[in-house]
Amino acid sequence: MVRFRDLGVKIGTLPTGPKNAITDIPGVLVGHCTVIHDEPRIARTGVTVISPRNDRIWEDYAFCGWHSFNGNGEMTGIPWIEESGMLGSAIGLTNTHQVGLVRDTFVKYSVESGFTDGFILPVVAETYDGWLSDIDAFHLDESHVRQAIGELSDGSVPEGNVGGGTGMICHEFKGGIGTSSRVVDDRWTVGVLVQANYGVRHDLRIDGVPVGRLIGDVDVPLAWKEPSDAREGSIIVIVGTDAPLIPVQCRRLAQRATVGLARVGGTGRNGSGDIFFAFATGNRLPAATHGLHRLDMVPHDELNPFFDAVAEATEEAILNALCAAETMQGHRGRTAHALPVDRVRELLEGGRHAS
Repeated sequence: MVRFRDLGVKIGTLPTGPKNAITDIPGVLVGHCTVIHDEPRIARTGVTVISPRNDRIWEDYAFCGWHSFNGNGEMTGIPWIEESGMLGSAIGLTNTHQVGLVRDTFVKYSVESGFTDGFILPVVAETYDGWLSDIDAFHLDESHVRQAIGELSDGSVPEGNVGGGTGMICHEFKGGIGTSSRVVDDRWTVGVLVQANYGVRHDLRIDGVPVGRLIGDVDVPLAWKEPSDAREGSIIVIVGTDAPLIPVQCRRLAQRATVGLARVGGTGRNGSGDIFFAFATGNRLPAATHGLHRLDMVPHDELNPFFDAVAEATEEAILNALCAAETMQGHRGRTAHALPVDRVRELLEGGRHAS
C-alpha cells in the first residue's frame, strides 16, 4: 500500500503519531468489511467502523460536535448531538443506500452487548458508490456490519479500496478511505479518517501543485465518459482526539476539516455531502453515572495547534486515500483509474525545484 509520504513529501509542520493514523489516539479502533463480487450483481462496497474507548463508547460516552460544509448527504444521530454534545456509539461509514442497515445493526449490537443504560442513537454516515457498485442491489447485510465490528483494531489502518471506501471516487481518480494523525504539544493526539468520494480533476492540488490540471484527462481518463455523467460525490471526515475538549470545541475542530479539504481542492460543490464529525475522549462520561461530573477542558486560546492538526491531518488523509487506492472496474464496465503516483512524484519534485 502506497502512502503519501512515500512520495518524499510531508504535509504541514506538526509531527505524526507512530502509525500516522486515527488509531494513534489511545483506545480508538478501526475495522473494515469490504464486499467485492460480480455475481449475481456487481458489488464494490463495504462498511468501515470507528470506535473510541476500545469499543466501550456505548457505555462511556465522549463529547463531540459536527459541521456541515455542504449538506447533500446523511449522518444519523445529529439531533441528539446538537442537543447534548455526546457520542454514545461507534461511527459507521458506508454507501448511501444502506445507512439504515448499519445504524440498526449498531443498535442490535449495543443491546446484545448489554450497553442499555443510556441512549442508543448511533452515528452513521455515507457517500455514494453507485458509479462503480450496483447500489440498487443492496449488497450489504447485517453480517457485513458485524464483520467490520469484529475486525476492530488499534493497528495500522488499511486505506484506499476498503470498507466504506471500496467504490468511491475522488477528484475523478479512484478514492476511498484515508487516515492521518498529528501530535499536539507532545501530549495530545489528533487523528483523522476520511471517506473520500468528492471533487473534480482540475481542482486537485497536492502540496500546492495543481496536479489535477497537469495530469489532465488525456494522461489518465476520467471515470465518466461524458460531462453529463459526472458525479460531484461527497466526503465524510471523522476527527478524534484524546484531549479534554467540550462539545463546542469539538464542533470547532470539525469546522477546521474544511481547511484541509480546501487545500486539496474541495470546494463544497452543490451535489456534495461534505459532513465532518469530531469527538474527544479526554473526559469520561459513564452512561450509568448520576450526579455531578467533573470535567477538564483545554482553554479556547490554546486550541490553535489543534486547528492546525486537524487541517494538516485532513489534507494528508485525503492524499493517503488517493495514493493507496488502486484502479477499479465496476458496474456497467466503468473504470476509476488510480492516481499515477510516479507521475505525481515527478510533478511535486518539479514544483519544489521551481519554488
